[in-house]
Amino acid sequence: MFIKGVMFDFSGTLLRIEPIEQWLRGALDDSGHHLDDTEITACADRLRLMGAQPGGPSPREVPPHLTDLWRDRDLTDDLHRACYTALARESRLPDPALAEPLYERTFQPMAWQPYPDTRHVLGELRQRGIPTAVVSNIGWDLRAVFEFHDLIRYVDVFVLSYEVGVTKPDPRIFQAACDELGLLPDNVLMVGDDRDADTGAAALGCPMYLVDPLPVSARPDSLAPVLDLIEELGAYK
Repeated sequence: MFIKGVMFDFSGTLLRIEPIEQWLRGALDDSGHHLDDTEITACADRLRLMGAQPGGPSPREVPPHLTDLWRDRDLTDDLHRACYTALARESRLPDPALAEPLYERTFQPMAWQPYPDTRHVLGELRQRGIPTAVVSNIGWDLRAVFEFHDLIRYVDVFVLSYEVGVTKPDPRIFQAACDELGLLPDNVLMVGDDRDADTGAAALGCPMYLVDPLPVSARPDSLAPVLDLIEELGAYK
């Protein structure tokens, strides 16, 4: 088996969104709202439980009236916004209007941090002539995040669920990425963090490599073994 290309998930694999309290503080500053530290801590805890931060933890329990919206959230930009702003309002915000600044904060590139070895791995793949794709369940254009962190030059293809109308684990989204790379699935390694969504690529015959979606500071080198795995499987020269 030769690895001729690599697909990466985005959130929790290559980059991770800022801690939820920092995300809340940023939105408060952006919108001119003010809360004391105790209120911020309590509000951040409620937002975390509701899964209201895109790219953050999933809801502990999705409210019944939001289950359809949660299921379909990554199919369009409108559904994505509607879902996460609704979850934020369910978190008993001090002002329901804060839901929008919280959501908008997600688009700010500085709210996302690359994992410590992201640049090295992507750069090494580029140097070896191995094309890469980012395949993400998402409802907004993440390309600006890659531009801000000077990573976009290492990515050949972006396949985003809200643009193609298909979400992982549906094999069609992975097939779309393979097609854009011009490669057969069994020659494309899929690297992700979600054992339900990302492993959909295996149905096409893609080899898999999974990482844990830990905080950036707690995962310094989990992507680096991708380079060794490619050597082990036999990289295309």
